[in-house]
Amino acid sequence: MEAVSPMTDLQTIADRVEIEALRAEYSDAGMMGDVDRLASLFTRDAVMRWPHAALEVTGRDQIRASVGKLRGLWEFFVQTTHPGMIQVDGDTAVGRAYIAEFGRMRAGGSHLNYAIYHDRYERTPDGWKFAERVYEVRYMDTTPLPGSSPNDVAVTGQG
Repeated sequence: MEAVSPMTDLQTIADRVEIEALRAEYSDAGMMGDVDRLASLFTRDAVMRWPHAALEVTGRDQIRASVGKLRGLWEFFVQTTHPGMIQVDGDTAVGRAYIAEFGRMRAGGSHLNYAIYHDRYERTPDGWKFAERVYEVRYMDTTPLPGSSPNDVAVTGQG
């Protein structure tokens, strides 16, 4: 009997699509400032780590609070997620998502970076969730951003 390739197994394909949708939902919740929705994408005991900032939080409540606090520091913030690898093994999976972020802090600093999320996922009764996200910054630039947000233009009349 011939072995079924993981890329042709319909359940694996469905799992990969659902995990990719989970990663997109994370970026959307972050961009929209919906920290409750963002926290709901994690298992109850999930861990988020930002090693470059020596920050680690555990559980939905800490994730919600930390992301909310971080979100409040930004004047504007943009994050895009680019597909990376996903390896499904039954009810668990691992993956990487490639991230581009930029924005301006309310305190005036700017931030542009490219990073990788190293993820662990778990299948739950509510679908795939993050069990762990570790954020690895690969490039960071704090040069002042030359542009402005449309909100700046509406308020000042300048671009």
